[in-house]
Amino acid sequence: MALTMFGGPLSRKVPETRTFTVEGPAHSLLLEPFTRRVRAEVDGVTVLDTVRGALLFETGLPPQLYVPEEDLRTDLLEASDTTTHCPFKGDATYRSLRVGDRVVPDAVWAYPTPIAESSWLAGRAVLAPGAADRWLDEDDEVLGHLPDPYHRVNLRNTSRHVTAATADGVAVADAAGGVLLGETGLVDRFYIARDSLAATLEPSEKRTVCPYKGRATYYSLRLEDGRVLTDAAWSYEAPTDESRAIKDLVSLAHDDLVVTAS
Repeated sequence: MALTMFGGPLSRKVPETRTFTVEGPAHSLLLEPFTRRVRAEVDGVTVLDTVRGALLFETGLPPQLYVPEEDLRTDLLEASDTTTHCPFKGDATYRSLRVGDRVVPDAVWAYPTPIAESSWLAGRAVLAPGAADRWLDEDDEVLGHLPDPYHRVNLRNTSRHVTAATADGVAVADAAGGVLLGETGLVDRFYIARDSLAATLEPSEKRTVCPYKGRATYYSLRLEDGRVLTDAAWSYEAPTDESRAIKDLVSLAHDDLVVTAS
């Protein structure tokens, strides 16, 4: 269970099916060490290198990596007029990042004088995830964003009979088993062999990235009656090691189809 999202103990909506209460404000912050080496590059220049990072978990938000200021290339930072206010952290100042002729506006923010309840943010700063071209978690390239240690993906082989059809009963898939993927906060997904489809896969331009599964390639489904369901299927041709069991299998969008397993 994620801490700050998907019904976790510090999320905005905690399930009623619990025997605990969380004492404290409705909006909570938690800073935890993230001691793996993390680097960020812009145009091939390392602008962040730390083994002293910490993840800030904040109600309803994905975690952010805060690092000691000295672990950033502060010589490449330029003052910005941008400021923001957070009632839970204080007033944030921003700096832009200049690497050669390239400027990334407001790439770094920090709370120089945070409110008393968040005083441990002093001396730390955040490099916006989108400000760098490349992030490394130890020596592995980060996909999308740093993995949340409270987010899990579990894959299980299944012999359940998986079928999929349109709402009006046109068959799309009939599979004798596959892989069931369970992911924190999301509905379970079945991944099945391509030859179990009764529809034709047509490549789509859509792509997504998941830190836990890899890069997804999407397909539209052309049904036997000629209809096309746009971006209704996806596959991971080169999944991460933890998700290698779904390599080249296909999953189907539940919004477009009725997927059942027995």
